[in-house]
Parts: sequence; structure tokens; C-alpha cells
Amino acid sequence: MTPPPARRLWPPARRDGLALGLTALFIAYFLVWLPGPGVGLSLIGIELGEWIKFLGVGPLRNWFYAPPIVLGLLLALWTATWPNRRWRTWLARALAVAVALLAFPAIAAITAEPPSEWLLRLALIGGVALVAGLAALLAGRGVWPVMAAVAIVGAAGPAWAYLAVRPVVAAALRQPVGIGPGVWLNTLGGALVAVVCLLAWRAGRQK
Repeated sequence: MTPPPARRLWPPARRDGLALGLTALFIAYFLVWLPGPGVGLSLIGIELGEWIKFLGVGPLRNWFYAPPIVLGLLLALWTATWPNRRWRTWLARALAVAVALLAFPAIAAITAEPPSEWLLRLALIGGVALVAGLAALLAGRGVWPVMAAVAIVGAAGPAWAYLAVRPVVAAALRQPVGIGPGVWLNTLGGALVAVVCLLAWRAGRQK
């Protein structure tokens, strides 16, 4: 009997590259973004948006809520290329919405703060839920460039915002502030997803 062909290790499959990039985005949000002078002032990504608002940086802080929304949107869009009737497809879509909900504003913020502080996040989370629900209608090659664009925004936006508010934080703490591993991993993960999606788009156009 002929043995099955060995699995090709390089180049990696598109699925492997996307899974790796999306996993990096998820892990990055729970790593240190702001390495402060002590453990108590070292903030992970999920904490940074709430802490930074007390420094008066305005709408810039919205970028620190973007990673889970970007990750949820990427996952929802990716499922548009999956078989629609499989339960795993719908499980992934539910997971996409659950991940986006990490950016959901606190109830206290909704009741006590002006809508400008939380309404955009609610709208974007709702957008992720809408894309997840309608993903079956989005099947086609057009998904890949959209995913690439979303990944680029998710990689560059939070990194740019962090570099922009870094001097403000340094002035508040009265000492230099570095760039935590979460910022780097978020940027690398988004870049990897963008590259994989652009390669998939190019491969589809060449057929």
C-alpha cells in the first residue's frame, strides 16, 4: 500500500499563517503594552484604554480598544471562506463576536460618561456581529483584500497611538517609558495576517 504523502512543512499553509497571526493578536492584548516603573504601573493592552483616559489624550485612546474588535472582524471575515453548513464555522463566528466584546464599555461608563467615550466602540462591536451573521453572503475573493486592509489598520493604528501618547505618559510618570511586548506582537501579528491575505488574493487573481 502506498503511504500517504508527507505533509509539506514549507511554505506553511494559508490556514496556518492566518491562525498564527490571529493567535498573536489575541495574546498581544494580554501582554504588557506600557512597561511602567513597577508591577502596579505595567499595563497590559486590555487595561490601557481605561487608564490612559485620565491623562486627557482624547479620541486617541479608542485605538487601545481596537485590537479585539479587529481580531473579531478578521475572524468573522475569514469564516466567509469556510463551508457555511459546518458547525465549526458558526462556532468561529460566535467566537469572533465574543472576542470583540472584550472592548465592550463598562456599564458605569455608559451611564455616567458622554456617548463620545463609548458609542463608537458599541457601533464597531455591532459591526463585527453583523459581519459574523452575514459572512455566508460575503464568500468570494473580495474577502482577502478587505481582511488585509483591516489587519494593516489593526497593526498600525494601536502602535501609532501608543507612540503618540507615550510622551504624555512619560511626562505624567516623570521618567522614560518603553514599548511593551504587546505592542510589538500586535504589530507583527497584524502584519502577518495582512501578508497572508494579500498572497491569497494574488493567488486567486492568477487563477
